[in-house]
Amino acid sequence: MNPPVKRFAIAIDGPAASGKSTLARELAKRLGLVMVNSGAMYRAVTWKALKEGIPVEDEAKVIALLNSITLQCGDDGILSTITVDGIDPGDELRSEAVNSNVSAVSAIPAVREKLVALQRDYLHRTSIVMEGRDIGSVVFPDSPYKIYVTACEKTRAARREVVGEVDSVADRDAADSARLTAPLKIADGATVLDTTHHTIESGVLAALEILKHQGLPI
Repeated sequence: MNPPVKRFAIAIDGPAASGKSTLARELAKRLGLVMVNSGAMYRAVTWKALKEGIPVEDEAKVIALLNSITLQCGDDGILSTITVDGIDPGDELRSEAVNSNVSAVSAIPAVREKLVALQRDYLHRTSIVMEGRDIGSVVFPDSPYKIYVTACEKTRAARREVVGEVDSVADRDAADSARLTAPLKIADGATVLDTTHHTIESGVLAALEILKHQGLPI
């Protein structure tokens, strides 16, 4: 019998528009791993709540909705995928309405509990690069491979504008950092990577060096 394959997770955390999604995607591509966007799960629940006219501040109704829908989390061999009751929300997950309300949904403990379980399930299938806000601190706290990506507020706001998103990064930071359940923070053992003055390529090279120092065989 062949020995079991030891799968691993690379945790990429950071605030909005820090560059973590781009970095995670490029790392996954170069390392031959699957990139998982954990935020898409919270956005999918937010999208469904808005679609059903459920106030995101009403925790009981959001939880009832979550328990009544089917979230199918998978991957296409390269990137994570998600459907809600068989429907792929696509670009609607990045709408201004979802951007403005996802922090409220993400702050609900029962929502995080269920979605964290789905995030951990990925490791039962393959090794991954997962990006989010609590991957190194909550989802995979025992992973030795952790990077906290950041950038100055001005740079992050400019990045949001480039992709047509106008929500305030300062407001989003405050909401994500102040929530009681799994707040945004630098995880124990994480190395901080400031992408303010990095290009995509130089940022990826810097991240690969960090992972080498953390013991990832590259």
